[in-house]
Amino acid sequence: MSLRTIFLNGLIALPVGLALPAPQMGDYGENKGPVGGVKPPTPTVTSTSGSLYGDSSFLGGNAPLPDPDKSDSAIVDDPEYVNGQDADADLGLYLDFDDTEVPQPIRGGLGATDPGPRTYEYEKLNPDLYAPPGTDTGDVPNAMWPLGLSHNRHGSQAGAGWARQQNQAVLPQATAMAGVDMRLGPNAYRELHWHTASEWSLITKGCVRVAAINEEGKSFIDDVCAGDVWFFPAGVPHSLQAMDKGVEFLLVFDQGDFSEDETFLVSELFLRNPVSVLAKNFKTDTSAFDKKPTDQLYIFNGTPAPKDIEKQNITSSAGAIYGKDSYTYHWSLQEPHTVPGGSVKIIDPTTFPIAEGFSAALVVVQPGALREIHWHTTSDEWSYFLQGSARVTVFKAPESARTFDFTAGGVGYIPVGNSHYVENTGTEDLIFLEVLQATKFSDVSVAQWLALTPKQVVKDHLGFSDELIDSLPKEKEFIKTGDVNMTAIADED
Repeated sequence: MSLRTIFLNGLIALPVGLALPAPQMGDYGENKGPVGGVKPPTPTVTSTSGSLYGDSSFLGGNAPLPDPDKSDSAIVDDPEYVNGQDADADLGLYLDFDDTEVPQPIRGGLGATDPGPRTYEYEKLNPDLYAPPGTDTGDVPNAMWPLGLSHNRHGSQAGAGWARQQNQAVLPQATAMAGVDMRLGPNAYRELHWHTASEWSLITKGCVRVAAINEEGKSFIDDVCAGDVWFFPAGVPHSLQAMDKGVEFLLVFDQGDFSEDETFLVSELFLRNPVSVLAKNFKTDTSAFDKKPTDQLYIFNGTPAPKDIEKQNITSSAGAIYGKDSYTYHWSLQEPHTVPGGSVKIIDPTTFPIAEGFSAALVVVQPGALREIHWHTTSDEWSYFLQGSARVTVFKAPESARTFDFTAGGVGYIPVGNSHYVENTGTEDLIFLEVLQATKFSDVSVAQWLALTPKQVVKDHLGFSDELIDSLPKEKEFIKTGDVNMTAIADED
């Protein structure tokens, strides 16, 4: 037996040919049997026969009429429905297809059964696209992209890490922001680099050492861990090295067409300049560059950083970067603002001055609750779902609306002014990030707007009762509590 091994994430070694599965898809729920005029399984043959094309006898008017009674049926026998599926479509109840073997795209009697072709798991993950609420209407551009569908680019060395991205190539309406999910194995580097876009980051797991300099020759170095944030303005060169337990982090850039593959890398800088020029620039002999990389390093393994960060704190006469100019913010130390149904904490240039134009909220929504209906006045919203499941209805003026479902690793994008909510559709806490291109995090709450509008105006517009109007909150609540049973309202008399 071969002793060769394959390394996964830099942590696990599996004997080749011993533990790796066969290269085939599992059963994710697909229609089976006759489809498209083919009746599987097809016979196995050992020689070629038959023609690639038919003849004119198959044209309509020439061919004999088919017998519908003998054709494949599009009827779905004994379709299975879930609780709330027969309720009024305008109630828009969340339909939980998880325990349904074959979901059906029916809501409140609208729609019809689906005999296929189909893969059931997609529909279970996206019930509001498959069986949309009756309030969905018109055309709303796609507002979601699961990073699980993004191409994952591996690092240049075994176990060093990977990165996957979302930009306009996969989410066309995301014009102002793009995102990258990056993983560095223990002690691995994202090589020295810079961008033409500004980079904002939230660490999701582990710790990393960041280092940079600015145009004045001031240097910066810091260690940040899960829940902390960094920001590098466009053009500022920096490096990232994972600590001994590795790291994963989210990057948000202020260009919708940003591509991680177009980053300026120090290895490429040395590869793309004449060696004679390098020698002159660094006042040395050309032989000093005999061992320079032969290709970009990208993500690669490194020597463990010293525990004492001061050993790497190198400064010039310009000094170090600190205080309001700091490139990091230890957001993990900030206690959240807690409310019934969850919590919210905000970071923007008010507390993190260097991150001009970047504002964000980290939101936790408990089961049954929702981030209230709101919109942003000055910025599109780029959102990222860290844990749990949710749905979002985007209302686009004058009369379009569409509901999208999100799970962990999903990116959402909502244009400025479009109203939306984020409802927890699971049984565990929902955790997600809202990122704005704004100097201060802000939104307009629909409930607060109506509470602060003259009572008679609200009654004349919406027909609300005095009791309902009097209950509206004059202070923004951010999160609204609700029944964990998402279809309980369907059982009410």
